[in-house]
Amino acid sequence: MNAPHRLYIETVGCQMNMLDSEMVVASLRQRGYELTGSPAQADTILFNTCSVREQAENKTYSALGRLKQEKLLHPEKIVGVMGCMAQKDQRLIFQKAPFVDLVVGPGQLQQIPDLIEKARREGGQHTALSLGRRDGAVNDIKRSHETFDPLRDPTMRPTPFQAFLRIQIGCDKFCTYCIVPMTRGPEQGRPPSQVLDEARILAEQGCKEITLLGQTVNSYQFRDGEQTTRLADLLCQLDAISGIERIKFVTNYPKDMTYDLLSAVRDLPKVSPYLHVPLQSGSDDVLKRMKRGYTVSDYRDMMARINETLGAQAAVSSDFIVGFCGETEAEFQASVDMIKECRFKNSFIFKYSERPGTRASDHLPDDVPFEIKKRRNNELLAVQNQISEDDNQAFLGRNVDVLVEGPSKKADSDAQLTGAPVQLTGRTHCDRIVVFDGNQRLIGQTIPIGIYDVTAHTLMGTVVTHESSSEYISLA
Repeated sequence: MNAPHRLYIETVGCQMNMLDSEMVVASLRQRGYELTGSPAQADTILFNTCSVREQAENKTYSALGRLKQEKLLHPEKIVGVMGCMAQKDQRLIFQKAPFVDLVVGPGQLQQIPDLIEKARREGGQHTALSLGRRDGAVNDIKRSHETFDPLRDPTMRPTPFQAFLRIQIGCDKFCTYCIVPMTRGPEQGRPPSQVLDEARILAEQGCKEITLLGQTVNSYQFRDGEQTTRLADLLCQLDAISGIERIKFVTNYPKDMTYDLLSAVRDLPKVSPYLHVPLQSGSDDVLKRMKRGYTVSDYRDMMARINETLGAQAAVSSDFIVGFCGETEAEFQASVDMIKECRFKNSFIFKYSERPGTRASDHLPDDVPFEIKKRRNNELLAVQNQISEDDNQAFLGRNVDVLVEGPSKKADSDAQLTGAPVQLTGRTHCDRIVVFDGNQRLIGQTIPIGIYDVTAHTLMGTVVTHESSSEYISLA
């Protein structure tokens, strides 16, 4: 009997990429592949790539460079590059790393098992890519970007109790800095029946929390004849699935945060009151150069809708880009002011990275020096961290429901092996991280934790073993 093939896969980028890797691993396991954590032990090596920032691409090319000697010594090994960078730079990848066997776009992942077998059998270089945005009829382009979501592998998930569930593919917003509409294709919602069937499978596998994924997830819609299903409708149907305890959705677009969606978040007990809604800049002029499609006033109106509908239970996080083309100190200060005004739970802050193939790269000079971008990044992060820590003080002395995910990064490894109590970590319903000491049998359960200390990013607590007299926040 032949030994099974051994697969090493490395993933960079967003949650979409993590889900894509899970599906690829599932499809290869059906062919008898085993996972390994070492490229040296693998006969098949895959890199799932990201093109949103230059740093992610550089990381992939560095990893490929380290494989060059390994491939020379073992030419029978199959090396593949998949994902957004593969879709965008197929020819460049073969130029920079001619020993690569496969280049596969995010819409062709279902072809990877057959392409690996073909490369192993015939040698040579093989590609499978989606149509470009101008390379055919809209429906043909959409079909070329479809993915094979039903194949899942629980071992590739964040935890056995949490899973990502894609409800939307692609994007039609065309922000000037973003390459995603070109690499992921036109925006299209998956049929609700597929989403619900997949959610039921996840529940049967023991998954308690699902995170719905889309580039602008709250723009989701699916038309079937006269009937249109939107995100609020989909949430109502998902909320009824037995076994699922929490439902989150990312990433959101400000103008599509409607009252009906917010009412669903408020009224459906399983839907987390956590909303990630990128602002990107507090300056209308910068937003216009970014082609974001809304103004600061529009974003304020959205925040008012959130506060009116959800009240104090709402937790809103955001994204910001600093140093975008032409950003002045006054425009940067406008971002600082908006973080102070909105008091986000947290913000993901990025230095602008020019992406070839975007409108900004073609028409707007990347004219803010790196050192200024770095300073602005640090300043904005410091403001956000102070707000996060100050607002977390409100949890002191209170109890929160925590879905226990597993040992924390600081947990004692020896204790984990013996089953002794260790530092565990989990999240509240509104996505705040909590650490506490507890027995590992608590992993996968939702339990009350009393909070005694906080930082900007973490709540520290203890397991509540009896009825507490302190205020209880069931939705926190």
